[in-house]
This record gives sequence, structure tokens and C-alpha cells, in this order.
Amino acid sequence: MKTKRPNLADVSEMLSSVQTYFAGDQSLNFNRFGKFYRIAVKADGIYRTDKEAFNEIFVKNNLGQMVPVNTLVTLRKVYGPESVTRYNLYNSLTINVVSTPGISNGAIMETLEKNVLTKLPGDYSYEWTGLSLEEKSSGNQTVLILALSLLFVYFLLSAQYESYLLPLAVLLSIPTGMIGSFLGTRAIGLDNNIYVQVGLIMLIGLLAKNAILIVEFALQRRRAGSSLIDSALEGARARLRPILMTSLAFIAGMVPLMFATGGTATGNHSISTGAAMGMLSGVILGVIIIPLLYLVFQYLQEKVSGKKLTDNTVHNTND
Repeated sequence: MKTKRPNLADVSEMLSSVQTYFAGDQSLNFNRFGKFYRIAVKADGIYRTDKEAFNEIFVKNNLGQMVPVNTLVTLRKVYGPESVTRYNLYNSLTINVVSTPGISNGAIMETLEKNVLTKLPGDYSYEWTGLSLEEKSSGNQTVLILALSLLFVYFLLSAQYESYLLPLAVLLSIPTGMIGSFLGTRAIGLDNNIYVQVGLIMLIGLLAKNAILIVEFALQRRRAGSSLIDSALEGARARLRPILMTSLAFIAGMVPLMFATGGTATGNHSISTGAAMGMLSGVILGVIIIPLLYLVFQYLQEKVSGKKLTDNTVHNTND
């Protein structure tokens, strides 16, 4: 809309009148009978349906005379978007993609980048934003987070056992649970999101706890004079029941989250399935692998230190 002769009337007053006529304007407020009332001025619907409504709108000019608005403006039909979306000051288009059941977000993002987004014209580009950006950036941090978690556990166990070799028997048993966690989430179509990563960090502590129970008891039996093989078997046999009880209780606690519904269902499924399946595989494989790892690294420790760890050597050292 462009004015023909702006000197005949104030442009802002004319536009204000047109806005009030078509869109309405809150002109007055008052209190009456203990209530607050708003007065909105707007033309009736039948008087603002087409461009002929401009014939009924008048505005004062500089001489105080009422001038029809249709003599001051020219209407021209222009086609264009109702709103223009910008991203980092560039004109942009938002694309929302909804995955089908069984397809992970990571797989969809990779497919879009490979088959669609990389084939855009030269003056076009793309960027992920919102949750997709967080998921894309956090996916590269998984290895670093897990490495730092394992390093912390290693230093803690090294201080506890006063050995740099024996903690490896605990750490190398942790992948038995991670395998189950990844396979479980993949089996139900979930991707490696932030919830799965949180579950993995939690799983490191729980699996390390199970391994520590076996290694600690086996170490005590070794100090009591048992052979390496006997101490490993006794540690696995004695700690099997408490490991099963605590692990099965943890898995049972994850079951309601695995079947949760609602807006947070995906997050609940991710963290519960990864943790439960990881714990299940960690228990099944761990009771076999942990004694073997203890046997190997305790043998290496005794070879490196040059002495067998028995009660006699402990007493002689104290003396």
C-alpha cells in the first residue's frame, strides 16, 4: 500500500485508521461494578471483507476535512510468504523430519546429509539446530566421556590394590556389559543418544562393582595361601549370589521404564534398555571372564613384584 498524496493527510494517522478499521484497536479501559472492562474498536465483518471497504474509511487532512482513504492509497496484490525465517541473518527454511518406528535419529540425519543436503545448489548450505545439533555434537564426545570414566576408575583401583596391573582385571570386564547395552538399544531401534550415554556411565560403576567383589574376595583367598586358580574359583563362587541379587534387582527396576509411555517414553526406553541389557550381559559373561582376568593379571603382578601374595609374605613385610 502506497500513498498518492501524503500532503493531504498524516500518513501515520491514516495507517492507524486503517489498522483500527480492519484489525481492531484497544482504545479505552474502564472500571464499573467492581470489574475491569476493555473497549476494542473494530469494523463489523461485512464491512471489511474486500477492497471496497476502503471506500467507507475517512481520515482528516491538514485542513481538518474528511478525505476518503481510497483517494490517498493504491492497493496492489503481492504474493509472498506470510513470514520470513532467518538463521544467522540468512534467509532460511526449517525442515522437520519425523522418523518411522525402528529408525534411529542418527540414521536419519546421516541419510539426509548423504542423499539430500549435500546435493543442494552451490549458494545453499545447511546446519543442524535444536536437539539435532545437540545430538550431533554429543555423539562425538561419547568416546572421550567413557575414556575419562574408565581412567578415573583405574586410578581409584590402583590406589586401592596398590598395583597398576590388577585393576585391569576389573576394567577389561566392563566391555562385557557395554556390548549388551549397544546390542539392546539397536535391537529396539534406538540410537546412541544422550540417555544411552548416561546409562553407560552408570553401567561402568555397576559392572566395576561386580568385578571388584570377585577380585577382592579372590585376593583375600590368595593372601590366605590358596593357589591362583583356587582363589579365582572361590571368588567367583562366593560372590555369585550377591552379584545376582543386586544385578537382578537393578534390572527389575529398569523394566517399568522399558515399557513407559507418554512424552518422555523415548528417553525412558533409551536409559533403561541400555542399562538393563548391559547389566544382564555383564552378569552372564562377567562371572566367567572376571576370574580369568584376575588369574592373568595377578600372575603378572606376582611375576613383576617377584613374590607371591600370601599371609606369610604379608607378615614378613610388616615385621
